[in-house]
Amino acid sequence: MEARADLALIGLAVMGQNLILNMNDHGFTIVAYNRSTDKVDRFLANEAKGTRVIGAHSIAEMVALLKKPRRVMMLVKAGQPVDDFIEQLIPHLEKGDIIIDGGNSLFEDTNRRQKYVESKGLLYVGTGVSGGEEGARHGPSIMPGGSPAAWPYVKDIFQAVAAKVDDGSPCCDWVGEMGAGHYVKMVHNGIEYGDMQLICEAYNIMKHGLGMSAGEMHEVFAEWNRGELDSYLIEITRDILAKKDDDGAPLVDKILDTAGQKGTGKWTVINSQDLGIPITLMAEAVYARCVSALKDERVFASSRLDGPHPALSDIAADAAKKQAFIADIKSALYASKIVSYAQGYMLMRAAAKEYGWNLNYGGIALMWRGGCIIRSRFLGKIKAAFDKDAALSNLLLDDYFREEIRKAQPGWRNVVAQAALKGIPAPAFSTALAFFDQYRSAVLPANLLQAQRDYFGAHTYERIDKPRGEFFHTNWTGKGGTTASTTYNA
Repeated sequence: MEARADLALIGLAVMGQNLILNMNDHGFTIVAYNRSTDKVDRFLANEAKGTRVIGAHSIAEMVALLKKPRRVMMLVKAGQPVDDFIEQLIPHLEKGDIIIDGGNSLFEDTNRRQKYVESKGLLYVGTGVSGGEEGARHGPSIMPGGSPAAWPYVKDIFQAVAAKVDDGSPCCDWVGEMGAGHYVKMVHNGIEYGDMQLICEAYNIMKHGLGMSAGEMHEVFAEWNRGELDSYLIEITRDILAKKDDDGAPLVDKILDTAGQKGTGKWTVINSQDLGIPITLMAEAVYARCVSALKDERVFASSRLDGPHPALSDIAADAAKKQAFIADIKSALYASKIVSYAQGYMLMRAAAKEYGWNLNYGGIALMWRGGCIIRSRFLGKIKAAFDKDAALSNLLLDDYFREEIRKAQPGWRNVVAQAALKGIPAPAFSTALAFFDQYRSAVLPANLLQAQRDYFGAHTYERIDKPRGEFFHTNWTGKGGTTASTTYNA
């Protein structure tokens, strides 16, 4: 059997099939394999008909068709299926061959798998792939990490099939060792959760506050997509609001308000707590989906719990006031989006320090500018911020974003206030503003909190009139002892 293929791809679901066809379009010969081999035959007879794609019906046959060093990519469900395929592959591979996991694996699993695979003399790549069906077919964002020695051997394929920005740069570059690639993809998905929740809150305020129709909101999102909010998620929201059901009514109004999730947003929030980084907006986005799932409870509660009527009647009745408030909603969305990305970059900076990664923050923004779900014009400004100051500690401190937040503040605060007064839930808008106000506060009430901790648990405190790192305990009741708890961060 002639070894003539450049890469093998395991997993012929939507992403796998489309990525294979993308690779074929760029001149690569790909071996397609799936655990259910009938999928291989159907793919070759239909979507891949007339292409260079080769089908394989066993792992052994698949590997035999590959040129050396062999490159085998998996696009399978995260978790045990990845480990199972690694075990099946190892006996058929030789030193220097490369196993690639292109699924949404937890970065800690990637860390473990790289060590294991390298112990067998092989190389391992864990790569985030973002862009959904369309991205996989025509150019995704690809975020590879793992064994550095593998990068020269996967770079040609990955950068060829990745999305390109205006200057032709590919939305793909080496992220870092171990699980760095999957980590950056995880944070991408956390930001994606936040972006989607912010858009939904803007929609909700317009729909239930201002009483706007789907058609009116379609026009608003179309307008927003022509400015600084230009992005894939704003674009698809515009299109969703224009879609009619068979009876001519807006399809979006027929969809049940319960949201699902696959885990990457949750993983991001859990990791942020491990690292002590306040990604509050992403957390609220995750919890908003959890609340949405309580549909039956919410329906019951709606008939039992009193609160204000959500209608912003005085604003909606006046055309000038209505347009001004829509502009305020835009400001709230834009400012909250800045906070969300600032928090995401805070998390990546902390992770790089904790795990010993050398992350290129401007390069990450570039990888996200095209192909992926959060792609937007906005990301170019993030890249520019890190190009200007590679050591930038927080995006909020960059001159451009500081000025944008300043301009957006009045509208942002008005929207959060009106939502609170009218009982319109806006958890992401609200928490973004709360974080901003916390971050710009030189003094927070944590002094009282620390006093409370010392009172009931002798956890000690630092003093403003003493050097940092010196800890004190007070016998608050006069009945306690002098023994203090050791300080720690759990």
